[in-house]
Amino acid sequence: MVELLSPAGNFISLRAALENGADSIYIGLADNNMRANVSNFSLKDVEEAMELVKEYSSKLYLCTNTIMKDEDIKKLEFDLELIKEYEVDALIVSDIGLAQIASEVGIDPHMSVQENISNTYALKTLKKLGVTRAILSRELNIWEIQDIAKKSPIETEIFIHGAMCMAISGRCFLSYGLYGKSANCGECLQPCRKDWRLSIAQDKDSDFFHENDNDSSFILKTFSDNINNINDDLNLNDVNDVNDVNDDNIDTNNLNDDSLGFYNLNTPNSKTSFISPNDMAMVEYIPQLIFTGVDAFKIEGRARGPDYVATTTRVYREAIDSIENKTFIFKDSWMEDLKKVFNRGFDTGFYFDIPYEISTKNQSKYVKRDIAKVVNYYSKIGVAELQLWDDLKIGDEILIQGKTTGSITQKVESMEINGEFVEYCKKGNNVAIAIENKVRENDFVYKLIERDLN
Repeated sequence: MVELLSPAGNFISLRAALENGADSIYIGLADNNMRANVSNFSLKDVEEAMELVKEYSSKLYLCTNTIMKDEDIKKLEFDLELIKEYEVDALIVSDIGLAQIASEVGIDPHMSVQENISNTYALKTLKKLGVTRAILSRELNIWEIQDIAKKSPIETEIFIHGAMCMAISGRCFLSYGLYGKSANCGECLQPCRKDWRLSIAQDKDSDFFHENDNDSSFILKTFSDNINNINDDLNLNDVNDVNDVNDDNIDTNNLNDDSLGFYNLNTPNSKTSFISPNDMAMVEYIPQLIFTGVDAFKIEGRARGPDYVATTTRVYREAIDSIENKTFIFKDSWMEDLKKVFNRGFDTGFYFDIPYEISTKNQSKYVKRDIAKVVNYYSKIGVAELQLWDDLKIGDEILIQGKTTGSITQKVESMEINGEFVEYCKKGNNVAIAIENKVRENDFVYKLIERDLN
């Protein structure tokens, strides 16, 4: 069965991924990975993380996938012996020199998506360098992936959920150009996620932009929502239909001027996040992706919170397991759960050729409010004592997170103060709540507040 690979930016996320069924976890090595702006793992942390992963019979992959200069590789060479000693399962790299060095040391190198692997010829070359797996380019469609996976001499991996980059396989120069912080060295400040206003000078006869007679603003000719719904016409309900779906099903000759929409760039209601793609969410198409023959499914999100890691891992674990048990039926509840945690709206990436949306801001249905910490847990009766600095009432949904606890979400159904049942507790008090899972002293407690997305 296909491997489910989850992200972890800290020990809480690591535990959350393991508790929710991840087959493997990928983490970043401090100063050598594509998420330098978030918490990462020191070499000592890697040793501790490896011991934890072994308890769950899972695997641990270490990201070192930034641009490597000579001094960077020389420094990392000293660490490789320790990494091997810790029995890390693989090193995710984007530098072919480092791939060969890791292989010679005895560590399996996995080639990062940063390398933009898009053909079997590249995979054959990587095998000669000792690479055992390649994360395929995000820009490949499902039919190209199927063809490559079946011919590949090494394992293949694809992304199934999480953030999409506006640049080819993440090779972006925008952050460096604006702020001097290189995305290719793990320092991306994500200017693409900001609101932008587009101003352009063009030849008068150009047909790319048209002048709006109503207010003299310029409008960009784009495909309308009709073309975005092309995928609705593709029969993807049956796994076996994947072979029958190809570009011939899409009659682009019939896309005349009537099917073109206009994107107004300068009015108050115009979209300004036009270089910020929606997140990928492929849970509905897991059967088709399994049918491609790839070896591993990857969830993006080392910079996101433990609740995101827990939810995405659980949802995709359920979907994959249901296929193995021959009981797969897409559940609306899966998508509803994915919408509860951080997301920028969902899309299917390039899998069906056309990423059809641009994102706005975080579209999660809930925000987290820090309200308490756990001061005690009584395991015999399943009760946690919380020290509150915000109000709490029966019916509230809370999130409890900790290094050993991971990430737990549940609704408050029973509360007591000094042995008396209460329905509401003001901040400044300690309150006992019934809790389904074991929690620990000093765990963080958040209240989930539903957002108004209108």
